[in-house]
Amino acid sequence: MSSLGRMLGVLDLFDDTRLTRTAEDISNALDVSLPTGYRYVRMLLEAGLLQRVEDSQYTLGPRIILLDHYIRKADPVLREGIAVMRELVAATGFDCVLTSLFGTQVLDTHRELGGAPAALAYGRGRPRPLFQGGAPKVLLANFTPQQLRKVFDARHEEIVRNGLPPDWSEFRRHYAAIRKAGHYVSIGELEPQLAAVAAPIPKAEGGAWAAISLVFETSRLAIVDIDKTVHLVTEAAERIGRRLG
Repeated sequence: MSSLGRMLGVLDLFDDTRLTRTAEDISNALDVSLPTGYRYVRMLLEAGLLQRVEDSQYTLGPRIILLDHYIRKADPVLREGIAVMRELVAATGFDCVLTSLFGTQVLDTHRELGGAPAALAYGRGRPRPLFQGGAPKVLLANFTPQQLRKVFDARHEEIVRNGLPPDWSEFRRHYAAIRKAGHYVSIGELEPQLAAVAAPIPKAEGGAWAAISLVFETSRLAIVDIDKTVHLVTEAAERIGRRLG
């Protein structure tokens, strides 16, 4: 990896379990000398990508907030999708969530709140599990067989832990069925008190831009018309896909 690549790799060292690090931590994690680690920290501080907090600890910097603002304004899916999401919320009263895949990392990128907002453990920017919940299921279902096989080989232990088929042929058929249905209804998969109806936002050339979901409490399942909800979500996803060309 180039020196620039290693320096940018500093940003990947922060997560929910390690919100702050020292220069020594960073140097050890990247397997570079302490002077090199300090140089990376200094350059990232100057760029606003890191900030010093206390006791020689560093955390992610304020420029990332600014970059997130620009990402929100530039994201074509958000630009075309938010109005449609608000229509779904108005029609159902449920939360509406937009979810994207970045490589194999699942991230919610926007949420429109319903009349009684659900208490979600995940929000914009917090990585979600790849094999739990409606949105990841419909996104993976739109992978090519080659892409899906790479995921199967690389994450096989995680696949088995999540109760998915351990055999490649069965695994592929599982996602092919979701793709054919054009939606997925998740009940208590990611969070036991929540259900979701998810559909992919289709690309004209195949695959999916993102997934759109309506999320509601499982306690309301008895009074929710699932077929109607599926129709609303899939129609909304198709409308956003058409707007994106």
